[in-house]
Amino acid sequence: MSSSRTARAGRTPSSAGAARRRDHRTDSVVSGIAVALGCLLFLGGFAWGAITYQPYTVPTDSMAPTVGAGDRVLAERTDGADVRRGDVVVFKDKAWGDLPMVKRVVAIGGDTVTCCDKQQRIKVNGKAITEPYVDGAQREGQDGFPAVKVPEGKLFLLGDHRADSLDSREHLSNAAKGSVARDAVRGRVEGTVWPLGGAGTLEPAEGFAGLPGGVTERGPLRLIVWAVFGGAVMILGGAAYGPVARRIRGR
Repeated sequence: MSSSRTARAGRTPSSAGAARRRDHRTDSVVSGIAVALGCLLFLGGFAWGAITYQPYTVPTDSMAPTVGAGDRVLAERTDGADVRRGDVVVFKDKAWGDLPMVKRVVAIGGDTVTCCDKQQRIKVNGKAITEPYVDGAQREGQDGFPAVKVPEGKLFLLGDHRADSLDSREHLSNAAKGSVARDAVRGRVEGTVWPLGGAGTLEPAEGFAGLPGGVTERGPLRLIVWAVFGGAVMILGGAAYGPVARRIRGR
């Protein structure tokens, strides 16, 4: 009776077994390809990120609310040559304590920067800069300073927490007029990774977009995150494909 049912189904026991083996081989191939591609994306994303970015811990609240004290940020490695106005940078300068500091570039060599217009906005080359990351209370509380012509090859830096930030305003009496050399820059901050609740990328400082050179375009951080996430999904999906496919066929 069993043989007749198998025959009516169109398969002999040997052919059914061969079909199952072919299905298993196909499952193994598909699973292996998915896991291999996932590993390539996952590990490649981490390697790309390690080459491109350097993690730093923000030491103070001088850049709040953009980043706060203790936040872990990722800074795109750069020697400072490509830094533009509006960038948040990590730098190290002996005159500032010779420790890694995080501030925002508001003017570059050749610019004239001053504070402030009637709305308490800084002015660069006579243009008032809209800075949404500096709230009204901080604008009202920031100290004014006379017009400063930034020396060539230098950067003028301010904290976003303007009412309580030790920045270029505190060093105006030195030979560099409060600015730091471009080659003091260690990286350009692109995103926050810790705490997790505040993780994300920094918004471009569009208020500087109308000045020569514009603002910096986003780096590859988002693409790297998607590569790592996508790789992890492919690894898990590939590993689960075989058992799931066999269970479905079994039904």
